[in-house]
Amino acid sequence: MCLLFETIKIAGGKIFNLPFHNDRMNRSRRELFGAEDFIKLEDYIEVPPESEDQIIRCRVIYGSAVQSVEYSQYIPASITTLKLVDGSNIDYSFKYLDRNSLNTLVDKRVADDILIIKNGYVTDCSFANIVFYDGTRWVTPATPLLRGTMREMLIQNGVIREEIITVDDIHRFTHFRLINAMLGFDAPLLPIINIIG
Repeated sequence: MCLLFETIKIAGGKIFNLPFHNDRMNRSRRELFGAEDFIKLEDYIEVPPESEDQIIRCRVIYGSAVQSVEYSQYIPASITTLKLVDGSNIDYSFKYLDRNSLNTLVDKRVADDILIIKNGYVTDCSFANIVFYDGTRWVTPATPLLRGTMREMLIQNGVIREEIITVDDIHRFTHFRLINAMLGFDAPLLPIINIIG
């Protein structure tokens, strides 16, 4: 049985983006396992007391049902450069616990992380969605490998919008940010020249 997971940010005694995590988890359970019941992650997650003064990464592993809940202190990785890699054979439309196909691409990198190109279209990094800035507006690829919860929240709130972005379009942008459940829109702003062809 393939297992999946949700990574959830807990900080200041608060669980972040819970409705988006619930929606993705239950949609995945329905599509992969035929589960029709709706699980609420808040029934499984306990807010650790240490989250009052540090950021906690909560990882919920699940299949048709929740298997386990793990907590650890979040220590952000320092990612400033990306290397374009071909990931045309990658399918990560669900947040699979088995990340071997992604890790194989990451092992080839000559930068801090990779930016996966699939059939000529920009998708994601190995651990985050990407958003681009052109001097006026923020856009994210309409062809992500995984529709991240932070990405979905920012789209729904009108902060970013989806757009088809090919590898040839990257030069149109001036900056980019990496976003995921742990990295919000206040993530570091990086120059587009940090993406290596």
